Amino acid sequence: QLQLVESGGGLVQPGGSLRLSCAAPGFTLDYYALGWFRQAPGKEREGVSCISSSGGSTSYADSVKGRFTISRDNAKNTVYLQMNSLKPEDTAVYYCAAGGFYFGPLVPDEYDYWGQGTQVTVSS
Repeated sequence: QLQLVESGGGLVQPGGSLRLSCAAPGFTLDYYALGWFRQAPGKEREGVSCISSSGGSTSYADSVKGRFTISRDNAKNTVYLQMNSLKPEDTAVYYCAAGGFYFGPLVPDEYDYWGQGTQVTVSS
């Protein structure tokens, strides 16, 4: 069973940066599209960004374009989310997910495997 483990969340001031990581110990992620999603209290889970299995294609939610960057290192079976210029509205639990396809939409139901989530809080 593919297991995803996120790390890198925390408390940061508005305008600050964080880098989230998601690893899959013992599994090869080469053939999976990978996505980052987030869920704030009282809100539905929403897509943030996704990257194709090769790393050649990416997409972003409009709310994070120009501020967040997704990348992957298949040699390390890890996907990253670099988050810059953070805003209070970015506060949420962030989840990584893997889907058994080359590249997919930012729709949670399309993804097969999920991490446990990491809390990101943006506050002064």
